Amino acid sequence: MEEFVTEEAALPPAPGEAEHPSLALANSAVTLPGGHTADLLGTPAQAEQWLARRDLAPEGAGLAEVCATQLRSLREQVRSLLASRVTGQPALPAAITAVNNAMTLVPTASLLLWDEKTGPRRATPHPTTAIVEHALAAIATDAADLLTTPDATRLTACASPPCNRFLLKHGRRQWCSTRCGDRARAARAYARRTATD
Repeated sequence: MEEFVTEEAALPPAPGEAEHPSLALANSAVTLPGGHTADLLGTPAQAEQWLARRDLAPEGAGLAEVCATQLRSLREQVRSLLASRVTGQPALPAAITAVNNAMTLVPTASLLLWDEKTGPRRATPHPTTAIVEHALAAIATDAADLLTTPDATRLTACASPPCNRFLLKHGRRQWCSTRCGDRARAARAYARRTATD
């Protein structure tokens, strides 16, 4: 049975997440040892907090479930694209379309509205929706940049099963965190001991 753990129990940021919000988004749902998972976007409040920590939305923006769902949906498409890049497989057309749609969804201007009492004014029709659309556009743009710049050659998946996170390699590091590295080294040591017994 899959068990969800709290955000505090989740792993620290993987190398590259600070520079690439798309990498952080892809890693916002992680598989942990023992059948545990952590989803940092599981609720609208968590999604809002995740966006606010990355300066992609203001605190108290009032995200609804539909907004969190949009963010989780983009996460799956970005994960698909990163996995395709890491494995050298062709990208799913739906993932490319989703990223392109997110990049072009943001309106370039506020709309003209007319109020009977105050007259004409310019505003976005729904401010929370606009916040989410701008965040999605920023993340999608970053994903496109990550996949097409020299950082793409450093992109890899964590080498410590069951972890499903991505990272940008620095030197020979193959793991997204010290915890995953320690777990992988312990597994190798155990395998050597049992092979000699």
